[in-house]
Amino acid sequence: MGARLGSDSGDDLAENAEINITPFIDVMLVLLIIFMVAAPLSTVDIPVELPVAVAEAPQRPSEPVFITLAEDLTLSVGEAQTDLSGLILEVGIATQLNREERLYIRADKSVPYGELIAVMNVLRAEGYLKVGLVGLDEAAAAPEASPEANPAPEPQQ
Repeated sequence: MGARLGSDSGDDLAENAEINITPFIDVMLVLLIIFMVAAPLSTVDIPVELPVAVAEAPQRPSEPVFITLAEDLTLSVGEAQTDLSGLILEVGIATQLNREERLYIRADKSVPYGELIAVMNVLRAEGYLKVGLVGLDEAAAAPEASPEANPAPEPQQ
């Protein structure tokens, strides 16, 4: 069915030099099926009795300590208003002098960076090293930038 190039000697019993890969594929498929059937059988469940944990889970603080730096640079710890000099006293009351407790600083976006660093330096000087900054998630800020509040400009023709 195919065209042969070269001279035709008329010998119909000439050797075919092409490799027949059909038996090779058949053997590989049989091996694949054998391994697919045998693989789930090789996993053995070993029965193990695990000991019961007696350690209590660490307690989380009931309410986190928030230090708020407002737009007008007023400082408050929780609900108590203070200034930079009274910050450590209020933080000590809120944390019960536990310097390992994590503090969260919320600052208005218009607060100068230097004021925020001044608050962090006062906390660091007193040994409060676990300080986190609180930001607003994009999902929470999305309603402010809703399409109804700011309609898109109409295309001009």
